[in-house]
Amino acid sequence: MHKLLRDGVEIDINSRLPVLPLKEVVVFPYMTFPLLVGREPSLHAVQEAMRLNRIIFLAAQKDVTKDEPGKDDLHRVGVVARILQMLKLPNGVVKVLVEGLVRARINRFLPITDHYEARVDILGADTPVTPERQALMRRTVALFKDYVHLNRNLPNEVLFAMENIEQPQHLADFVAAHIQRELKTKQHILEIETVEAQFLFIAELLESEIEILEIERNLDDKVRGRIQRTQRNYWLQEQMRAIQEELGDEPEVDNELGKLRETIKQAGMPAEAEAKALEELDKLRHIPPISPEATVIRNYLDWLVAVPWKNHSADTIDLTQAQRLLDEDHYGLEKPKARILEHLAVLKLVNQIKGPILCLVGPPGVGKTSLGKSIAAAMGRNFVRVSLGGVRDEAEIRGHRRTYIGAMPGKIIQSMKRAKTVNPVFLLDEIDKMSMDFRGDPSAALLEVLDPEQNKAFNDHYLDVDYDLSQVLFITTANVRAQIPEPLQDRMEIINLPGYLEHEKLAIAQNFLIPKLLKAHGLETSSIVFEPKAILKMIREYTREAGVRNLERELSTICRKVTKTLVAALESPAPVESPAAKTPDLFDAVAVSAPPAIAKPPLLTVKISVGNLGRYLGVPQFPQRLLADKWAVGSATGMAWTSYGGDILEIQVSLMPGKGDLVLTGKLGEVMKESAKAALTYARTNAARFGITGQFWKDTDIHIHVPEGGIPKDGPSAGITMATALISALSGRQVRRDVAMTGEITLRGSVLGIGGLNEKILAAQRFGIRAVIIPTENAKDLKELPAPLRKGMHLTPVKHIDEVLALVLADKVATEPAPSVESPESALKTKPAALPLRPPAMEPPAVIN
Repeated sequence: MHKLLRDGVEIDINSRLPVLPLKEVVVFPYMTFPLLVGREPSLHAVQEAMRLNRIIFLAAQKDVTKDEPGKDDLHRVGVVARILQMLKLPNGVVKVLVEGLVRARINRFLPITDHYEARVDILGADTPVTPERQALMRRTVALFKDYVHLNRNLPNEVLFAMENIEQPQHLADFVAAHIQRELKTKQHILEIETVEAQFLFIAELLESEIEILEIERNLDDKVRGRIQRTQRNYWLQEQMRAIQEELGDEPEVDNELGKLRETIKQAGMPAEAEAKALEELDKLRHIPPISPEATVIRNYLDWLVAVPWKNHSADTIDLTQAQRLLDEDHYGLEKPKARILEHLAVLKLVNQIKGPILCLVGPPGVGKTSLGKSIAAAMGRNFVRVSLGGVRDEAEIRGHRRTYIGAMPGKIIQSMKRAKTVNPVFLLDEIDKMSMDFRGDPSAALLEVLDPEQNKAFNDHYLDVDYDLSQVLFITTANVRAQIPEPLQDRMEIINLPGYLEHEKLAIAQNFLIPKLLKAHGLETSSIVFEPKAILKMIREYTREAGVRNLERELSTICRKVTKTLVAALESPAPVESPAAKTPDLFDAVAVSAPPAIAKPPLLTVKISVGNLGRYLGVPQFPQRLLADKWAVGSATGMAWTSYGGDILEIQVSLMPGKGDLVLTGKLGEVMKESAKAALTYARTNAARFGITGQFWKDTDIHIHVPEGGIPKDGPSAGITMATALISALSGRQVRRDVAMTGEITLRGSVLGIGGLNEKILAAQRFGIRAVIIPTENAKDLKELPAPLRKGMHLTPVKHIDEVLALVLADKVATEPAPSVESPESALKTKPAALPLRPPAMEPPAVIN
């Protein structure tokens, strides 16, 4: 039992007390605080305290998120308190008014089931005043007064209550209870054992809080001062406006708004747009500058006057000059350049843009974007480009309405602002990369932009006035035509840009890329000499693309390494070796001495050849494959179109005992699988003619495989190749591997036309194949075949699969495997007399030299 004297009344405190857990509050001695008690164990603790002498122990929870705290979730140091009042509320909650008496520590919990009860040890009660404590008290009182004056949440009456406190522990508890800090800090103050340590910690805490409050007050004063100045200026402006209205004058109150009005009138807007702008300007004059709406209106007016309404660049269309510019910037691409020149010729005569929008479709790196720049240069117009890749929001095209915070016009109006004229060349890049989601379909918004009948009144959601786009020359680009929405395709003229062929890449590298890279790396034109064969090896074995971007990277790699070697030679020049001396291992170089009068290090001319190419670029990434055999059973050579220039396709067929199943492997697409089934049906229908015995469709499983299974393959053009390999396997007759073929097969054996003929013939050339079988329907395309592809090639058009078999299938069943050859080139040196390139009954083949 502990006796405590409080206000002249002696209070008996039992060492065994019920415990009340507290959430988000720490109660100090001498502190009166209302509590709402609703948890069942807490209600039992209050009832137990009321049954005794109203004394209870208050302990704060460590984790305030726990609704049912355990014994370990309570702080051991708390406050013994006296219940002054208790009121039961209608919802079952009890409101309790408690007064903190003295600090105490839980010694141990007692085994009580319905509430917590513990034996507590009373900590230091009232302490006498000493000189040291008197000094600490004065320091704390001074700091607390400053803290109350700076803190708007504490009334000044708190200071009046503090004046009557003389006891040190009482003062420390009073100040700690009124400091507005987190629960953890207050619990720490409560747990400090000596009053001296409490005063020191409280003083440090008050100094930190005062510093923060002073900074906050300074910031508030600055903001308040600015607001007061703004209000004063607004009041004076209103006074001036009232005086001017009384005098009958109506000048612009703000010179800036007056200048803006003149800018609007001189912008050349249509009547509707100008009326809208002046209406918004009038709203702006009557809105306080501090209003958020004023900023919105001002931004809107700035956009209206920034967009070109009448600035027009004069067209300087000269077809000869345009032809020269296109040829300088782009090698080959004759058909696209011819169509562009036709478009410019019509534009020159009609003097207005009518007709379909040009859409350049082709694989990456073939020059679609640079063609748009060349068109702008040929016409003398400004050029702007917008990338539509990844755009999935309609507002990106049409803009956001001004009701949204941070609204802006769409990409069309933003680009017109950059163009600064009403008739630029506008390139919409990657139009096939758009997508749609819940925010709308941007391709639908482009329908109005790209329709010549509608774009003269394009309405951006932000501007909310019609804008004329009819004088803009729109050009779009895409990689895959099938991914362009049909309504957009209907509004555009598609111009296909095929991938560059090998001879075109060679010319581009020699005439464009190498001079540009030499200049970019600070090298002379004679510093590096590239052999044509070395460039062709780079094209074939180090790159696989339709354009020339990777080729440019490989050339740049060589230039960097040569530059590094030359710079090293300049920094530490070595004696010049004689022509017979050994050249460095890194490159083949010829040393040329400078004139004796000029003391310069020796200049080096680096020669890049097939032999030393690997020293610069390493191992080829795409080594050239060679045909293993000239003759083979169940294997035929086909051709495939790829975006990087075509490839050779080997069809392999194997037979095995089974139930007549057809197995297709090699990551084949649906169309290619259907071609295999059509070939099998034709072979089964004509089995007797081809010498195929037995009922293979019942007792033989057929496996058709196309190597390089990791690469997806599809399309019908491998039909005759599959049929040839299938009939060869079933009949046991060998197939010539040095003859490539392409064409779609029907159930009647007819050979239908295919696409990508140029790329396929290029692939055959690359593999050393000089005899190619093509559909008769593609014979018309031979006239447009580039001369480098025609050289040395034997192209045989066929109408039926029987003609193909007569050309490539051996007359007799193979009895032993044919001898292997080292390469396609050596296979072409000897042609068997027993199997001419064409049968006697056929028309002479188209031999193009």
